[in-house]
Amino acid sequence: MRFVVDECAGPGVAAWLSEHGHDVFSVFDHASGANDVAVLDKAFSEQRILITNDKDFGEMIYRQKLPHCGVVLMRLDDERVSIRIAVINRLLAQYAGHLRGNFIVVTENTVRIAAR
Repeated sequence: MRFVVDECAGPGVAAWLSEHGHDVFSVFDHASGANDVAVLDKAFSEQRILITNDKDFGEMIYRQKLPHCGVVLMRLDDERVSIRIAVINRLLAQYAGHLRGNFIVVTENTVRIAAR
């Protein structure tokens, strides 16, 4: 799969995804400081699913109606890299076919999929 991993989601998540064969653009590594609109635009223009911790993307997609190819919003109580990776691993194992085109909110225990 193709992903943009937002700066707040961290380079550890990006590295883990890359190690598992995914095509990943890490904002932390390649576009540090980029604003949210630029990040969402990059993900959309390159047909990548955005992984983020930033709830501002919900505002951009639902209120501003900005286009996207899919967004995974991690709303975690425990922000350790190991927890982020475990949540993404579980998401990919159980819901990989649902990522494209949807806005998905994941926690340590739940997955909520909101269609476009």
